[in-house]
Amino acid sequence: MTELKRAVATPAGPRVRSIRVVVLALMITMLLAMLDNLIVGTAMPTIVGDLGGMEHLSWVVTAYTLATAASTPIWGKLGDLYGRKGIFLTSIVIFLIGSVLSGMAQDMSQLIGFRAVQGLGAGGLMVGVMAILGDLVPPRERGKYQGMMAGVMAVAMIGGPLVGGAITDHLGWRWSFYINLPLGAVALAMVTVVLHLPRKERSKAKVDYLGAALLTVGITAIVLVTTWGGTEYAWGSTVIMELIALGAASLVGFLFVETKAAEPIMPLHIFRNLNFSLMSVIGFMVGFVMFGAVLFLPLYQQSVQGESATNSGLLLLPMLLSMMIVSLVAGRITTSTGKYKIFPIVGSILMVTGLFLLATMDTGTTRFTSGVYMAVLGAGMGFLMQITMLVAQNSVELKDMGVASSATTLFRTLGSSFGVAIMGALFTGRVQDEMAAHGGGGATQESAQLSATSLAKLPDTVREAYEYAVASGTHIAFLVGGSVAVVALIAALFVKEVPLRGAAKPEASSDGGGAAPAPAGAKKQTV
Repeated sequence: MTELKRAVATPAGPRVRSIRVVVLALMITMLLAMLDNLIVGTAMPTIVGDLGGMEHLSWVVTAYTLATAASTPIWGKLGDLYGRKGIFLTSIVIFLIGSVLSGMAQDMSQLIGFRAVQGLGAGGLMVGVMAILGDLVPPRERGKYQGMMAGVMAVAMIGGPLVGGAITDHLGWRWSFYINLPLGAVALAMVTVVLHLPRKERSKAKVDYLGAALLTVGITAIVLVTTWGGTEYAWGSTVIMELIALGAASLVGFLFVETKAAEPIMPLHIFRNLNFSLMSVIGFMVGFVMFGAVLFLPLYQQSVQGESATNSGLLLLPMLLSMMIVSLVAGRITTSTGKYKIFPIVGSILMVTGLFLLATMDTGTTRFTSGVYMAVLGAGMGFLMQITMLVAQNSVELKDMGVASSATTLFRTLGSSFGVAIMGALFTGRVQDEMAAHGGGGATQESAQLSATSLAKLPDTVREAYEYAVASGTHIAFLVGGSVAVVALIAALFVKEVPLRGAAKPEASSDGGGAAPAPAGAKKQTV
């Protein structure tokens, strides 16, 4: 046990350099997962022009999202059972195979199927990165590295559309998938050579197949409801109601099975820890807010402020830069002080404030003013993005690091699905109502997606009505987002300041949100 504690202590010398190389490999892998959807999204018009199948366009994204969300908890559990390194390498290989096949697709049906394969691998990438970081670096030191991961996310969001546009214009849309291969090869080589983790004895427990199946069905139903509701089908339609019933029944069955399984796919005991449950709630809210903002802010800037859609990633620069800088600073402070409770509170306050400020935007709001509002929101998310994962991982035993990472990632993913669906439905409904009320008759759902170029061709009265409608839709979307985000603030107030493992007093614990001790009997051997 003494050797284990030494191994978890602050790394030094050659081990620091080794960890930095591994972290570089993990950052490249995360970049793979983050860039893919952003690059492919830019290439979609060209893909449809080449392959046809416009009616199936949404499934190119939906198949990837579904596979990612459904596989996330399974990847986490497999890593806990059979060893992190092999499972992580497997997910990278599956992702690269899906990328190659997607680039070779000859019709839209093939592309959708291959995107599902890609999404299956992507589910393991995100979980693997966070779980491996949790295995290698004690929570006291982890903040600065997770801040770097947030930086990778910001870079991907800014650069993804730019890179996607350049690749599509100069190399063709198939290279938007093939570009993953060199990055993936580098990540594979680096992880294989330099990643050394404590050896795990192969678990003799049977995989919880029934629990995995029920959870997969439940997650799939939830994602389909949030994806199709109000777009493909009316919210009150039979299909949506059946999906809601199927999802609810599956999740209830999953909870029952998990109480009986010898090795549950998502052990329910981790939710008995107060801090872990609170971080799951906050993570859900961060996903809800962030992806709603990423969707509606460029739309507002293009439609109301007349920005070009060409550099769409740059439109979010104030928010993403603020998020990246604050996340890095918060990580450094956490590492140096071991304190973190203040960050979820301050982050939630800034997130709520930023959303309510964004809700005040109208047709006369300047770009500078909207940029300041975005920076406030970005700062709030920067305080929350990686702290949620850090505290969640610190709240469970090392043997549950994978399921803790996957659960936190899953809640953020589900939050993003709900955020886009709810804010999107409110936005579209308000735009249609305002267009009808202010002389823009005949407005349809597509009228909420006009580009600046299309707007310039409209008669002045119709264009002004549309600009007012979009500003009004943005107002209601962010107003609801801010109201929902208050839940994150309430949850943050109840977070307990539990000493991070690797801090000066790692043996300290608490009655409700305490960090679990390192499991006895862990072997410091490498694989």
